[in-house]
Amino acid sequence: MEGVNVSTHPEIPAEPTQIGTALLEKATATIQGFDPVNKIHQHLCAFHFYGHDMTRQVEAHHFCGHLNGDFRQCLIYDRPDDDGRLIGVEYIVSEELFLTLPDDEKQFWHSHEFEVKSGVLFMPGVPGPVQRKEFEKVAKTYGKVIHFWQVDKGDNLPLGIPQVMMALTKDGQPYENLAQDVENRYNISFEEERENRACIKGPSHGIHPMANAAGKGLQTVLREVECCKEGKSTRVFV
Repeated sequence: MEGVNVSTHPEIPAEPTQIGTALLEKATATIQGFDPVNKIHQHLCAFHFYGHDMTRQVEAHHFCGHLNGDFRQCLIYDRPDDDGRLIGVEYIVSEELFLTLPDDEKQFWHSHEFEVKSGVLFMPGVPGPVQRKEFEKVAKTYGKVIHFWQVDKGDNLPLGIPQVMMALTKDGQPYENLAQDVENRYNISFEEERENRACIKGPSHGIHPMANAAGKGLQTVLREVECCKEGKSTRVFV
């Protein structure tokens, strides 16, 4: 699939951080605890596309931590540098937990089998054998992704409605120029990893038919509805 998507990193319109602010942040950092963030133990890189538009594909760096053996949560940045933009979040659940979800909820979750087996999901800097051990687990999971910042459009602030994102599920979907850019920057080969991961298995019950938006487009929209409060009707957006 040919496309024009490239890695973007729009500049935020603002003045540089003041020295006083930086000193205050250092002071509070020595006093406060950051337990939720400190649980992050893993950096994964993959590609997401908008649930309603597969032509809009973005590089997504996941910084993840486990809450338990069946659930992990990830902060998603457009790049792994110290000035990376927080563009979304992803929740990842085991196959067993996913199967407990109502069918109308399952459509918001995507499978990870193709991402793993194709090699496009990887852990920067981590040796291949170590990655493959972890991905034996990830290949059986499902993820739910919301992006808040449309960096692929060049937006320099998180504008618009948060959107449900999806993951790649078959050959021919990834944009070649986007994939090659990542391969060059991280000195990896998706094709080599595909060969090395050939024996990895996906979900024990197969990919659920309601996952991956049930194979259809899925878009978050804003609409106005009547909201009754204390006997009065007002209009709100949902």
